[in-house]
Amino acid sequence: MGRKNSILTGTSRSRFREKLSAMTSCGEEKKDQLYVKNKAPAEVQITAEQLLREAKERELELLPPPPKQKITDQEELNDYKLRKRKSFEDNIRKNRTVISNWIKYAQWEESLKEIQRARSIYERALDVDHRNVTLWLKYAEIEMKSRQVNHARNIWDRAITILPRVNQFWYKYTYMEEMLGNIAGCRQVFERWMEWEPEEQAWHSYINFELRYKEVEKVKNWIKYARFEEKHGYIAHGRKVYERAVEFFGEEHVDENLFVAFARFEETQKEFERVRVIYKYALDRIPKHQAQELFKNYTMFEKKFGDRRGIEDVIVSKRRFQYEEEVKANPHNYDAWFDYLRLVESDADADTVRDVYERAIANIPPIQEKRHWRRYIYLWINYGLYEELEVKDPERTRQVYQACLELIPHKKFTFAKIWLLFAQFEIRQKNLQAARKIMGTAIGKCPKNKLLKGYIELELQLREFDRCRKLYEKYLEFTPENCTTWIKFAELETILGDIERARAIFELAIGQPRLDMPEVLWKSYIDFEIEQEEFENTRNLYKRLLQRTQHVKVWISYAKFELSVDGPDRLQKCRQIYEEANRSMRNCEEKEERLMLLESWRDFEKEFGTDSTRERVRKLLPEKVKKRRKLTAEDGSDAGWEEYYDYIFPEDAANQPNLKLLAMAKMWKKQQVITEDDETLPENESESHSLLLFDVLGSDGVRQWDDRLLLRVSGQSFPHV
Repeated sequence: MGRKNSILTGTSRSRFREKLSAMTSCGEEKKDQLYVKNKAPAEVQITAEQLLREAKERELELLPPPPKQKITDQEELNDYKLRKRKSFEDNIRKNRTVISNWIKYAQWEESLKEIQRARSIYERALDVDHRNVTLWLKYAEIEMKSRQVNHARNIWDRAITILPRVNQFWYKYTYMEEMLGNIAGCRQVFERWMEWEPEEQAWHSYINFELRYKEVEKVKNWIKYARFEEKHGYIAHGRKVYERAVEFFGEEHVDENLFVAFARFEETQKEFERVRVIYKYALDRIPKHQAQELFKNYTMFEKKFGDRRGIEDVIVSKRRFQYEEEVKANPHNYDAWFDYLRLVESDADADTVRDVYERAIANIPPIQEKRHWRRYIYLWINYGLYEELEVKDPERTRQVYQACLELIPHKKFTFAKIWLLFAQFEIRQKNLQAARKIMGTAIGKCPKNKLLKGYIELELQLREFDRCRKLYEKYLEFTPENCTTWIKFAELETILGDIERARAIFELAIGQPRLDMPEVLWKSYIDFEIEQEEFENTRNLYKRLLQRTQHVKVWISYAKFELSVDGPDRLQKCRQIYEEANRSMRNCEEKEERLMLLESWRDFEKEFGTDSTRERVRKLLPEKVKKRRKLTAEDGSDAGWEEYYDYIFPEDAANQPNLKLLAMAKMWKKQQVITEDDETLPENESESHSLLLFDVLGSDGVRQWDDRLLLRVSGQSFPHV
């Protein structure tokens, strides 16, 4: 029974215990025997595969992580080395043909700077499998890392002798010799390699190697040969030498010195057209940074023998090379593409310009963010305009716009300018249905304010006012908080003479729960009613607006409106509005706004009022006083004092009797005579001292000074405090 339980899983073990407990409850007489009452198969079957899988999972769970070992002295290090070496040797002894075990062993010895041991391991591994390419490469790599050049050469020699058809050994060997500067040794290795007649790439590598170290000398030899023929009068032979040299070096290894010498040769023979052909051929094939001398000689030749057009061609060609180098260095430098395109548009034919445009638009921004696409999209715009205006090719222009719109990720962002330009192009082609279809697609894919405005302006120009109404309705469904759209919609209805419809639009607008510029909307509605000379409606609008806001500018505008309406009682109505505004703004926290209202009222009374009304308004004006308050820094420390100006209105002065005391103190200071020591204070300083007294002592403290100060003003003395 114990042997059976040892292979049971946790689930089967628990089921066994339940069954055992149920059976033992039958009585004492049956406790030593187990009877199976129901021999039918269990509902849940446990397979051997499941048992093995669960055992494996539990085995993985129980595996402890390897301990971290910290070596502190040489003895522990030696012990660690011994254990690791024994482990590696055991792995090798178990399976000698697994080369990865040998490589790991050697790399571990290399990490301990035991190069001799690593070398011994690799030699033992080569005895096991001397045809393993990886083993030779790792062996040579260790020797090169440890700067054992001769050992590395020995290994490469052995490798290419045993495995001469493995090109990787030859490439590595020649590269090592070239990096060491052993050109003769590298050439010798290449010669040994070529004896085996390798593939074409090996021959190209040998040719490139020779060109890297012998190309300049060869060009000089060709030039010397051609000059020798020229010197002895064999002009045709000299020309053939130059032509053979150009053909020999080909387009991959051209040298500007060869073409300069060839051009000078033709110049001495008065073959100016041939000279131009040579220079242009060379400039088309030599990189700009390697053709400085070529440009210089070409420019000098055109100045001597060419016309103005030829000189311009040289300059344009030079600039084209500069732009080509810039766009090669950074294909996403769209400013360089713009300059390059302006240059080719002014000088080249349509096919060349199209080719440059196609190359430019192929450099799509790598990141789908609108800020990275802003400059790129103008390449498409310029391309479309060029095809339409310069080449006069409507079909190709249409293809350019369609390709651009397919490229833009409209789910993330779009460019309204492209849609509008495409629609305007179709209108210029008298294809109105296509233009409307384009704008409809744009609004359906990516509705934007600029797109909707552009579509509405398009229909307005076509005098399609019913379509404009529908578009405005769609626009307001999209952005109901846009006050400008409401105003423009109402202005359209006003222009069309439908005043009631315009008024209804304004009513809908001001009833919106959220608006971006409500003050502009209300002003437009009020101006609309004034323009229609509906003054009673205007008054109602002002009253409704004042229920929402008590802003001083609304009151002033209301008063000026009443003043502008012709009538016998216009002055009285205007004055009543000022009085009502003054009463409503008494509790306003912004005293400057109330001052602005009173100043506007004062200006009104100055122009239209009487002396009594002017005096009444003057008494309402506040007094400007200077005060000081204590400042506190962010950390709660004292930051000093600051002075500020405050406005005290007459009703405020009546509620603060201490202000009268300060005024008497100020008057007393003015009446004082100069003492013997001339210790007088300026007026502003006395005012500051009086205010400081109020700020420091407070209202209760100032009251205690009342009697003493009055005695001092009357000339009597009082004890010093």
